[in-house]
Amino acid sequence: MRIGVMLIGLVFSLAISDAALAVDSPHRVGASQSPISASVSVPPGSRLVYVSGTVPDVVDPAAPEGSVARFGDTETQTRSVLKKIGAALAEQGLGLGDIVMMRVFLVAPAGQRMDFAGMMRAYVEAFGTKAQPNKPARSTMQVVGLVDPGWLVEIEVTAAK
Repeated sequence: MRIGVMLIGLVFSLAISDAALAVDSPHRVGASQSPISASVSVPPGSRLVYVSGTVPDVVDPAAPEGSVARFGDTETQTRSVLKKIGAALAEQGLGLGDIVMMRVFLVAPAGQRMDFAGMMRAYVEAFGTKAQPNKPARSTMQVVGLVDPGWLVEIEVTAAK
């Protein structure tokens, strides 16, 4: 009798452990027409991956070092950065759809405002589409500059699965 009770207890505790390990997908809240989620909750047991600030690749090696022409405009740089982030996430077994938080740093060229519209043109190609409907929570801020004077965009993300 004692062994039977112990076996039932063991089976019950294993069932609870398996249920606790089952991971739901992140829950995204926000207006359907918005390109970002107002909030994203990540369930317990999810694996979090942090991708450091990522900057664009050179698009014109003949352009002077430190020039915007070397890396392209804000739209071009954003597209480059998102491609690099996608590759970094793929190495971890994740994709752009797994991003739950994004921080975008944009530089405004000499005394102007940041090119938010240029960043958004590239952003909406990757998020909230039929092919990839997930949208991260996001902050976008204008900064005075980044390490290379030609960089207009740096993005860091947190992904969860």
